[in-house]
Amino acid sequence: MLVTGKDLKLDAIGITGVEEVHRNLSVEKLIEETVINGEGVIGPRGATMVDTGKYTGRSPKDKYFVDEPTSTNNLWWGPVNRKVDESIFDTLYQKVIDYYNTDTAKTYLFDGFAGFDPTHSIKVRMIAKKAWQAHFVHNMFIRPEAGQLNGFTPDFTIINASSVFNEDFEKYGMNSETFIIFHMGKRLAIIGGTEYGGEMKKGIFSVLHYMLPLKGILSMHCSANVDDDGNNPAIFFGLSGTGKTTLSTDSKRPLIGDDEHGWSEDGIFNFEGGCYAKAIHLNPEHEPDIYNAIRHGALLENVVYDETTRAVDYDDGSKTENTRVSYPLDYIDNSVFGKGKPAVAGHPETIIFLTCDAYGVLPPVAKLSPDQAMYHFISGYTAKVAGTERGVTEPTATFSPCFGGPFLTLHPLKYAALLGNKMKKYNVPAFLVNTGWVGANAKSGAKRISLPITRKIIHAILDGSINDSNMEVDSYFRMMVPQTLGDIDPNLLIPSKAWKDQDEYHTTAMELVKKFQKNFEQYDLGDAKVRNAGPVLDQ
Repeated sequence: MLVTGKDLKLDAIGITGVEEVHRNLSVEKLIEETVINGEGVIGPRGATMVDTGKYTGRSPKDKYFVDEPTSTNNLWWGPVNRKVDESIFDTLYQKVIDYYNTDTAKTYLFDGFAGFDPTHSIKVRMIAKKAWQAHFVHNMFIRPEAGQLNGFTPDFTIINASSVFNEDFEKYGMNSETFIIFHMGKRLAIIGGTEYGGEMKKGIFSVLHYMLPLKGILSMHCSANVDDDGNNPAIFFGLSGTGKTTLSTDSKRPLIGDDEHGWSEDGIFNFEGGCYAKAIHLNPEHEPDIYNAIRHGALLENVVYDETTRAVDYDDGSKTENTRVSYPLDYIDNSVFGKGKPAVAGHPETIIFLTCDAYGVLPPVAKLSPDQAMYHFISGYTAKVAGTERGVTEPTATFSPCFGGPFLTLHPLKYAALLGNKMKKYNVPAFLVNTGWVGANAKSGAKRISLPITRKIIHAILDGSINDSNMEVDSYFRMMVPQTLGDIDPNLLIPSKAWKDQDEYHTTAMELVKKFQKNFEQYDLGDAKVRNAGPVLDQ
């Protein structure tokens, strides 16, 4: 709908020169505006296709929080949450506002919600100059129902000024001309220098990561699904590229959400109204639900396509390995929301930690003790996958606390304590699933473990059949590993058997163990049981 900036009280945040604001346009109108503005084209089955400009992934080194009284004692300061002085924020904020007040291009605005649990949801406002960015947040956040926009006052606002650059970044001691800055006291953020829509999505995630744990609610970088009857909820922790979206989007289990959730005293709830799936190597046979979601209303990013036929080559990563598609939750037919229900569930009955082991020494699946679960949650080992972040061109071993380090705003141990308490209170078992390499490291040229095999593993965990397997203890990581599991090759299940070169296996395993131990030193809770649940070198 077309409204005035005055009606929306945009003058309260300094935007006074924008008379007409295109607020919460329909998806049809957003697509039309995207094409008219020359921002994108229509692709397969009516999906819209756009390029996100220079940046095709997040810019974590350009994310800052204002050092201000209301939040400075809560924030986890460091490389994830960099400090910026309020005077610098004020200068860049004014630059953003001046741009909006003088630029003649249309202004698009989305008002909606983050969090399906009405008790804990927040009202979010996104302001942008590109129609496709408005389309992106329309897909990703919870769209308001009739009447919910009346008297709408946002709890948090993001102003996207992707065409504005910080030329004085060196003088300010900042990383580059790009900036994503949050002011928690003013409940707003500004974005400049990057068009990548994921900054808005993860921006609100960072905000919820700040607000909810302070109220005793665990915010999680995880996906979630349930049985057909709505029972047996499971949550899947993991960084981008580990399989959260793919593995939770399952024809046998309705999806709650693919990326961000909260865990309150009432159960789990999705933060988002959409999914943001990786599209690289998308295979309709292996990922039919995601493939079928690419239709009118879906938004493809940075894919390579034929200029004449508009046919997409999903295996072409020449623009980026981080090709993406966003779509509303109900585009997944087998989703809780697609069945007309809110994306919520009871307390999880299973926790799965997904990791992409670039070293190839973690087993495809292992059952964790409660102390091991805490150790691996705090460690958050995986491999950064090419394209997810700028500068990452090949799988690289990394540790990310709580399987979501780039998005944590409080100290990791705050989230770990909440998870530990909830796992104990609700008696939730945990498993580690490796979706990376087994029997060889990533540099060997070997392929990752196949998706069909990983799906069999997930199904065995969730139907309980894995508990019927005979287990053996991994000699380095001391986790319980099944010796057999259905028709999966037993030699694949035990890493020491999967490696042809035993000397190389032991050398590689010890190298990874040392990395685990060194990383854990900075997050040691002082709990000997948790510390001693980690991997060991002595055989």
